[in-house]
Amino acid sequence: MFGYLQIEKEELLVKEFETYKAVYCGLCKQMGKDYSFLTRLTLSYDCTFYAMLLMSLHSSCGGFKKGRCTCNPLKRCNFAYSKNDDYQKAAAFSIITVYYKLIDDINDSGFFKSLFSRMIKPFFSHQRKKAKKHYPWIDEYVAEMMERQAVIEQDKSSSVDISADPTAQMLGKILAKDGNDETESRVLYEYGYNIGRWIYLMDAADDMEKDAKSLSFNPFIQEDGLTLDNNIISLTLNQCLARAYDAYNLLDINGFKGILDNMMLRGFPKIQNKITDKTQKDSHKSFESQKGSKDE
Repeated sequence: MFGYLQIEKEELLVKEFETYKAVYCGLCKQMGKDYSFLTRLTLSYDCTFYAMLLMSLHSSCGGFKKGRCTCNPLKRCNFAYSKNDDYQKAAAFSIITVYYKLIDDINDSGFFKSLFSRMIKPFFSHQRKKAKKHYPWIDEYVAEMMERQAVIEQDKSSSVDISADPTAQMLGKILAKDGNDETESRVLYEYGYNIGRWIYLMDAADDMEKDAKSLSFNPFIQEDGLTLDNNIISLTLNQCLARAYDAYNLLDINGFKGILDNMMLRGFPKIQNKITDKTQKDSHKSFESQKGSKDE
């Protein structure tokens, strides 16, 4: 994933921050157990959020234990434990998304730029097969998303809505699998759809300057090379979060609610503001550059 699903540390209680770290460390430990020590290096905030959301929905936190950090044996930390397969599911999701991200990098970059991705692809291909064996539906949804995304991005005129739909549907379908009944599954789909849409568009906004220089596809860059107005970008992202929050409020969150509320109301908006401030500066630079070219 992309790492946008973050907490706002300054607004968390100390015990909440320690709990968040314990879930992060618990998921890291599970990834090493299920796959490989090296896969722990790919752990993202997004998959930590996924694990925490599942554990909240299922009330599956089995308590906390102290232990030594597997990446740094000199460091002691707390590990949150899950009573079911929530960690395993989040670990599999992490491995599968990393594998398909490598494939995307290889397809979108030249040989030398993608050399590192090519070197580690066999390792993650093996890990992905293990993850797919236990959670084939996660692999199916992510693979389907990648195929649809590739087709859409071949058309430079694809709209913002069409471009964001594959990622939105993928996350919506994955979260819907954990609904206890049809109603909760529909709410989880709506929540996942809008969070997935927000993640894709956040990444697009983050990459606008790079994509403009490389002439790569970006839904916020028009066919004439001009970027959409920054106010439109902010409005689109705000709409995603608002719809996601509406669905979130319908969920029965049984644990970690303070942390999840912090992410929805503080963490996500903060990282969004950081990105949109950047796009505002990039748009200003682009305007000045075009103005200078016309004056010449």
